[in-house]
Amino acid sequence: MTPAPREVLLFTLEGQRYALPLGDVCELVRAVRLTPLPRAPAVVEGLVNLRGELLPVLDLRRRFRLPTRPLSSADHLVVAQAGSRRVVLRVDRAEELLTLETGMLDETPQELPGVGYVAGALKLSDGLVLLHDLRTFLSEAESLELDEALAEGGASR
Repeated sequence: MTPAPREVLLFTLEGQRYALPLGDVCELVRAVRLTPLPRAPAVVEGLVNLRGELLPVLDLRRRFRLPTRPLSSADHLVVAQAGSRRVVLRVDRAEELLTLETGMLDETPQELPGVGYVAGALKLSDGLVLLHDLRTFLSEAESLELDEALAEGGASR
Protein backbone atom coordinates (compact mmCIF):
# COMPACT_ATOMS: atom_id res chain seq x y z
CA MET A 1 0.00 0.00 0.00
CA THR A 2 1.25 3.48 -0.90
CA PRO A 3 1.77 5.82 2.06
CA ALA A 4 -0.70 8.69 2.31
CA PRO A 5 0.55 11.86 0.62
CA ARG A 6 1.59 14.85 2.70
CA GLU A 7 1.11 17.34 -0.12
CA VAL A 8 -1.20 17.40 -3.12
CA LEU A 9 -1.64 19.44 -6.27
CA LEU A 10 -5.18 20.75 -6.65
CA PHE A 11 -6.42 21.32 -10.19
CA THR A 12 -9.71 22.15 -11.89
CA LEU A 13 -11.52 20.59 -14.79
CA GLU A 14 -14.92 21.99 -15.86
CA GLY A 15 -15.17 23.91 -12.57
CA GLN A 16 -14.66 20.78 -10.45
CA ARG A 17 -11.54 20.42 -8.30
CA TYR A 18 -9.41 17.26 -8.23
CA ALA A 19 -6.08 16.37 -6.62
CA LEU A 20 -2.92 14.39 -7.29
CA PRO A 21 -0.26 13.39 -4.76
CA LEU A 22 2.58 15.87 -5.18
CA GLY A 23 5.01 12.93 -5.25
CA ASP A 24 3.48 11.92 -8.62
CA VAL A 25 3.82 15.41 -10.13
CA CYS A 26 7.04 16.10 -12.05
CA GLU A 27 6.32 19.60 -13.38
CA LEU A 28 3.76 21.97 -14.83
CA VAL A 29 4.11 23.32 -18.36
CA ARG A 30 2.11 25.60 -20.62
CA ALA A 31 -0.30 24.07 -23.08
CA VAL A 32 1.20 23.16 -26.44
CA ARG A 33 -0.29 21.65 -29.56
CA LEU A 34 -0.89 17.92 -29.24
CA THR A 35 0.13 15.42 -31.89
CA PRO A 36 -2.43 12.67 -32.58
CA LEU A 37 -1.25 9.13 -31.77
CA PRO A 38 -2.93 6.66 -34.12
CA ARG A 39 -4.15 3.40 -32.57
CA ALA A 40 -3.83 4.73 -29.02
CA PRO A 41 -6.58 3.93 -26.52
CA ALA A 42 -9.47 6.42 -26.43
CA VAL A 43 -8.25 7.82 -23.11
CA VAL A 44 -5.08 9.15 -24.81
CA GLU A 45 -5.64 12.60 -26.27
CA GLY A 46 -2.32 12.73 -28.13
CA LEU A 47 1.42 13.23 -27.63
CA VAL A 48 3.61 16.14 -26.58
CA ASN A 49 7.33 16.49 -27.15
CA LEU A 50 8.81 17.61 -23.85
CA ARG A 51 12.51 18.38 -24.35
CA GLY A 52 12.89 15.45 -26.74
CA GLU A 53 10.74 12.98 -24.75
CA LEU A 54 7.43 12.00 -26.36
CA LEU A 55 4.79 11.74 -23.65
CA PRO A 56 1.16 10.58 -23.91
CA VAL A 57 -1.49 13.09 -22.87
CA LEU A 58 -4.29 11.40 -20.93
CA ASP A 59 -7.78 12.69 -21.62
CA LEU A 60 -9.24 13.36 -18.18
CA ARG A 61 -12.42 14.78 -19.70
CA ARG A 62 -13.17 11.49 -21.43
CA ARG A 63 -12.31 9.45 -18.33
CA PHE A 64 -14.47 11.60 -16.05
CA ARG A 65 -17.31 11.78 -18.62
CA LEU A 66 -17.05 15.56 -19.02
CA PRO A 67 -17.78 17.45 -22.24
CA THR A 68 -14.86 17.64 -24.64
CA ARG A 69 -13.40 20.96 -25.63
CA PRO A 70 -10.53 22.06 -27.85
CA LEU A 71 -7.10 22.76 -26.41
CA SER A 72 -6.76 26.30 -25.10
CA SER A 73 -3.58 28.29 -24.60
CA ALA A 74 -4.82 28.85 -21.03
CA ASP A 75 -4.79 25.10 -20.26
CA HIS A 76 -2.09 23.72 -18.00
CA LEU A 77 -0.23 20.48 -18.64
CA VAL A 78 0.71 18.43 -15.58
CA VAL A 79 3.64 16.11 -16.25
CA ALA A 80 3.27 13.24 -13.83
CA GLN A 81 4.50 9.75 -13.02
CA ALA A 82 1.90 7.01 -13.47
CA GLY A 83 3.75 3.99 -12.10
CA SER A 84 6.70 3.42 -14.45
CA ARG A 85 5.26 5.67 -17.19
CA ARG A 86 5.55 9.46 -17.46
CA VAL A 87 2.31 11.00 -18.69
CA VAL A 88 0.78 14.41 -19.22
CA LEU A 89 -2.62 15.52 -17.97
CA ARG A 90 -4.35 18.47 -19.64
CA VAL A 91 -6.22 20.41 -16.98
CA ASP A 92 -8.09 23.68 -17.08
CA ARG A 93 -5.96 25.12 -14.31
CA ALA A 94 -3.42 23.97 -11.75
CA GLU A 95 -4.77 25.68 -8.63
CA GLU A 96 -2.42 25.23 -5.69
CA LEU A 97 -0.17 23.00 -3.65
CA LEU A 98 -1.83 21.95 -0.43
CA THR A 99 -0.16 20.50 2.65
CA LEU A 100 -2.48 17.94 4.21
CA GLU A 101 -3.22 18.16 7.89
CA THR A 102 -4.32 15.26 10.07
CA GLY A 103 -7.85 14.16 9.23
CA MET A 104 -8.04 15.88 5.84
CA LEU A 105 -7.60 12.63 3.82
CA ASP A 106 -10.32 10.01 3.91
CA GLU A 107 -9.14 6.83 2.17
CA THR A 108 -12.59 5.18 2.30
CA PRO A 109 -13.57 6.00 -1.33
CA GLN A 110 -10.82 3.72 -2.69
CA GLU A 111 -12.67 0.79 -1.10
CA LEU A 112 -15.99 1.51 -2.82
CA PRO A 113 -16.85 -0.63 -5.86
CA GLY A 114 -16.61 1.11 -9.23
CA VAL A 115 -14.59 4.06 -7.95
CA GLY A 116 -11.26 3.00 -9.54
CA TYR A 117 -8.21 5.25 -9.77
CA VAL A 118 -9.28 7.18 -6.66
CA ALA A 119 -6.93 7.07 -3.66
CA GLY A 120 -9.25 8.94 -1.34
CA ALA A 121 -11.14 12.14 -0.73
CA LEU A 122 -9.82 15.36 0.74
CA LYS A 123 -12.13 16.95 3.26
CA LEU A 124 -11.69 20.67 2.69
CA SER A 125 -13.62 23.53 4.28
CA ASP A 126 -15.46 24.15 1.00
CA GLY A 127 -16.19 20.51 0.07
CA LEU A 128 -14.73 17.18 -0.94
CA VAL A 129 -11.98 16.78 -3.56
CA LEU A 130 -11.16 13.36 -5.02
CA LEU A 131 -7.49 12.38 -4.84
CA HIS A 132 -6.52 10.37 -7.93
CA ASP A 133 -4.08 7.48 -8.20
CA LEU A 134 -2.38 7.59 -11.62
CA ARG A 135 -0.92 4.10 -11.18
CA THR A 136 -4.43 2.73 -11.68
CA PHE A 137 -5.67 5.34 -14.17
CA LEU A 138 -4.98 3.19 -17.25
CA SER A 139 -6.39 -0.31 -17.33
CA GLU A 140 -3.97 -3.10 -18.20
CA ALA A 141 -5.52 -3.34 -21.68
CA GLU A 142 -5.20 0.45 -22.21
CA SER A 143 -1.59 0.36 -21.06
CA LEU A 144 -0.76 -2.44 -23.50
CA GLU A 145 -2.60 -0.67 -26.32
CA LEU A 146 -0.67 2.53 -25.54
CA ASP A 147 2.65 0.64 -25.55
CA GLU A 148 1.83 -0.74 -29.01
CA ALA A 149 0.76 2.67 -30.36
CA LEU A 150 3.95 4.27 -29.01
CA ALA A 151 6.10 1.52 -30.51
CA GLU A 152 4.40 1.93 -33.89
CA GLY A 153 4.80 5.70 -33.67
CA GLY A 154 8.51 5.40 -32.93
CA ALA A 155 8.14 6.83 -29.43
CA SER A 156 9.76 5.42 -26.33
CA ARG A 157 8.39 5.06 -22.84
